[in-house]
Amino acid sequence: MPIIESTYRPPNFLVSGHAQTIYPFFFRKIKDVDYQREQLETPDGGVLDIDWVRTPRNKKLLILSHGLEGHSQRNYILGMIRLFSDNGFDCLAWNYRSCGDTPNKTTKFYHHGMTEDMQLVVNHALKGNYENISFVGFSLGGSITANYLGEKGDDLPKEINRAVIFSTPFDLRSASIYFHSRLFNKVYLYQFMKTLKSKVKDHKDILNDLGLDAALVTKIKDFNTFDELITAPIHGFKNKNEYYQKACPKQRLPNIRIPTLLVNAQNDPFLGPNCFPFEEAKYNPNIFLEVPKQGGHCGFPSFNNPPHYWSEMRALEFILKGI
Repeated sequence: MPIIESTYRPPNFLVSGHAQTIYPFFFRKIKDVDYQREQLETPDGGVLDIDWVRTPRNKKLLILSHGLEGHSQRNYILGMIRLFSDNGFDCLAWNYRSCGDTPNKTTKFYHHGMTEDMQLVVNHALKGNYENISFVGFSLGGSITANYLGEKGDDLPKEINRAVIFSTPFDLRSASIYFHSRLFNKVYLYQFMKTLKSKVKDHKDILNDLGLDAALVTKIKDFNTFDELITAPIHGFKNKNEYYQKACPKQRLPNIRIPTLLVNAQNDPFLGPNCFPFEEAKYNPNIFLEVPKQGGHCGFPSFNNPPHYWSEMRALEFILKGI
C-alpha cells in the first residue's frame, strides 16, 4: 500500500525522540484500568499471567503485546485499553514469561521471534466466542505480532481481522547496530540490562545449562553479548547472528494477510535505517506504513484529545475503519 502521511505532531516542549520516549514513562499516570488476572500454563510447565478487561456483552477483543522487559501495567498498554474498552472492546494484555508476577520456572524466556506463547494466548481467547479479534503490539511485542501474523499467513483464525504495530525493530541487526551507536541510549541499556541479568542470575537451571556463573553474567554490558551468551543458546539458536536472522520480523511481512498498520517514528532512538519496511509495504496490499517524523519509541504523546494519546486514537481509527 502507499505510505500514509502521518498526522502526528508532538507537544511543543517535547522536542526530541528521547523526550517523546521518556515523558510518557515518567509523567503519565493511568489508574482507572481494573484488570482481572488469569494464568495460562505453557506445555513446558511455564505460566503466563494474562490480564483482562471485559464485559459479558462485548463481541470484539483487543490483544495487546508489550515491549522488552515491559508488562501489562505499562502506560502505553493501559492507555490503549482505556480507550478501546470505552469503545466496546474487551481487552487482553498478556505478560511474557518472567514479565508478570509469576516467576519463570522454565529455561525459556521470550524473544522477538517466539510466537508459540502468543499462539497459546490466541487459542485461549478464541474460546470466548469473539466475532472480531484485533492485535496491538509495541516494540518487541510488535515483532512477536508481525512474526505470528506472517507465520500463520492464510491459516490465521478467521476471527482475527486487524493489527496495529508501533515502534518495532523490523530488522534486528540494523536495530542493534544503531541502538549501540547512540551515546544517550546507554541510559536505556543500563535499565534493560539490570532487569534481564537479574532474571538470569536468579535462574540456576539456565546458568547450569549454559555453563555460566553469575559473576560472568554481571559483566555483560550490551545486547550483543547478552544475545550471544544467553538469548541465542537457551532458545536453540547457534549464535546471536542466527537469532537476529531467524527472528527478524521483516522477512515475514510479505505473508501478512490482514490489514496491518505499522507505525515507526523517524526519530525513534531504538530503530536503525532498515527498520522502516518501505519495500514490504509497497508490495503487500495488507501493509499500511506510517512513518511520522516525531514520536520517539512507544511514545507519541499528545494533548489534543485528553486523556488519550495520538497512538491510541490512531489504533482505534485503523481497527474500526481500516484506514
